[in-house]
Amino acid sequence: MKKTSLKMAVIGGGSSYTPELLEGLFNRKDTLPVKELWLVDVPMGEEKLNTITALAKRMAAKAQSDMKIYSTMDRAQAIQGADFVITQFRVGGLDARAKDESIPLRHGVIGQETTGPGGYAKALRTIPVILDICREIEATAPDAWLINFTNPAGIITEAIANYTNVKALGLCNVPICIKKDIAKFLGVDASRVQASFMGLNHMSYVYSVTLDGEEILPQIIQAYEHPDEETAKKLEAISDVVWPAPFLKSLGMLTSPYHRYYYRNRFMLEEERESMAKEGSRAMQVKKIEHELFLKYADESLCVKPKELEQRGGAYYSEAAISLVDAIYNDKQEIHTVNIQNRGTITNLPYNAVIETNVLVGACGAIPLRIGQMPTRVAGLVNYVKAYEQLAVRAAVEKSYDVALSAMMANPFIDDYETGKAILDELIEAHSPYLDYLKR
Repeated sequence: MKKTSLKMAVIGGGSSYTPELLEGLFNRKDTLPVKELWLVDVPMGEEKLNTITALAKRMAAKAQSDMKIYSTMDRAQAIQGADFVITQFRVGGLDARAKDESIPLRHGVIGQETTGPGGYAKALRTIPVILDICREIEATAPDAWLINFTNPAGIITEAIANYTNVKALGLCNVPICIKKDIAKFLGVDASRVQASFMGLNHMSYVYSVTLDGEEILPQIIQAYEHPDEETAKKLEAISDVVWPAPFLKSLGMLTSPYHRYYYRNRFMLEEERESMAKEGSRAMQVKKIEHELFLKYADESLCVKPKELEQRGGAYYSEAAISLVDAIYNDKQEIHTVNIQNRGTITNLPYNAVIETNVLVGACGAIPLRIGQMPTRVAGLVNYVKAYEQLAVRAAVEKSYDVALSAMMANPFIDDYETGKAILDELIEAHSPYLDYLKR
């Protein structure tokens, strides 16, 4: 029998993304009975948490919801007895992200918060924390579902899947954004479009697109051949890059926005250098956006999610996260795209690797839709990235500098030992005390 009252804990409740999550909950209040919402943060985020909590209560009143909203620094209290736990935190905050972006760049390597050495440093800071959270879930909420939105989502979910007994699904907003952008390109409602994903988080390919059940991917790829200005803008929305038609034809698939860091590495490196010189790191730009957002959140007349939140990124987060929770609770048997353990879904990736793929979601969780062998034309790069990801998890779990260095050298962005070691050592020092566990 379904529970008629649910408890949800949000780890990272003071995040600027939380109003997205709240909107999703209030939109589904009639079908998803979350009666207790616990917003959790750490002392350095207390001021933001208080602001978000006050806004959440105003939004609840506006939505005529009877949900009780709590804010706390006591993570264990929030997790105890929870039905769903959502993780959306950033260890070290935006100041840490700024280091992730700037340190590699000084060494001539792309600095990005989820891929390359920057994403690696973020994973190394995050994995020990997520494993602590999972131990608390195992002890006090063993039946809870963990929905992880914390980046790098694939690596974090890899750690959860292989080193804990927690029921977990990793989530990223990129697949839902791609699906909606394809629908915009076609000029149809997104409900008529199905996009099938294969690969890893921020390294997944769209290998099938159907409109009303009919395969149309070849026609979309063909549109990249000499597009007019209007078509080019619509195509750019799909992947952030209007790829040359011969490139996409050679793949036979559409790409993730993050593929530009791999297939256009030199171009993106120069673009980052120019952006850093003119505007500073993306972290600093986001910091400014967040400052303005929290000024707006603090306005006591505000009782809905502000439109300005779209500038922050994370579009459709609430739709992706809460619809996933809804599908589990209401046994909807819906297709979603998540990060989940491979278990033979893609035969030429490790069995225990976490992949990003389409799944059928219901009360028992998620069942991946079998893919089989990944095409050779992309299998090499995907396996390259997965080897780095699995080594990154091992480095954090084993607290081993040697494994950490091997993971850095396995990262596709690193092509020189001295450079890789220098970046790793500088990141470890810059992120003290979070990465002190890797110091020799």
